[in-house]
Amino acid sequence: MELLELLKALILGFVEGMTEFAPVSSTGHMIIVDDMWLKTEEFLGMYSANTFKIVVQMGSILAVVVVMWKRLFSLVGLYKIESEQSSKQFNLLHVIVGMLPAVILGFAFKDFIDDHLFGVETVIYSLVAGSILMIFADKFGPKKPSVVSLDQITYAKAFKVGLVQCLSLWPGFSRSGATISGGVLFGMSHKTAADFTFIMAVPIMAGASLVSVMKNWEHINMDHISFYVVGFISAFVFALISIKFFLKLISRVKLMPFAIYRLVLAAVLAIIIFL
Repeated sequence: MELLELLKALILGFVEGMTEFAPVSSTGHMIIVDDMWLKTEEFLGMYSANTFKIVVQMGSILAVVVVMWKRLFSLVGLYKIESEQSSKQFNLLHVIVGMLPAVILGFAFKDFIDDHLFGVETVIYSLVAGSILMIFADKFGPKKPSVVSLDQITYAKAFKVGLVQCLSLWPGFSRSGATISGGVLFGMSHKTAADFTFIMAVPIMAGASLVSVMKNWEHINMDHISFYVVGFISAFVFALISIKFFLKLISRVKLMPFAIYRLVLAAVLAIIIFL
């Protein structure tokens, strides 16, 4: 890999790390930056370039593990957390129930998503659709959340949020945007919904990355490995910077500012692409 190409990996890692935890769609931003300016498909090939956009998110997911390791380790019995409620505690089954709908649909529509939804035009539409959901959640969600901690999440609520998360299979919709919106609509506080989103992201993105790499392994030249590594490290570093900031911010500003940003971005992109 040439230095200029590795710089492009660094830039995409920066975009991923800084946007993964905000409900603006990290994948959508990577598609926009890549398709309009970086053009990695020209030297990676379409399948390898799309796989990179999934695998690079593992850097951000590793940042989640570093920041939320106590809660994550408690799910598999490696750390003891005192429950805020004596009768129950957030556990691995909540995560499985929440991620199951997206996993099933993701496997079913993987080829369709790769072939038809990784483009700037489709991202424009998903930015707008995701904004509408976020605005709806802030406007019509319960004024006083009934779920203010992970330990208050029921299996039913986890499954309902998981159903809404399926919308994020559309690149540009935003996994965190869909899941936080769903959580808010089903009675969670913004902070609790965000915590649930990030915890579910770990197995979902790890699985998606593994499946994508296995499926497209024949298209990944060994010369591409350095590109993947640079993007992964870049995403990890910048995600560490952004994650704690976002968790504090979402409790104060809710979803509306992010929805407005998405609508403005969609409008700018529409002008550039369609006019």
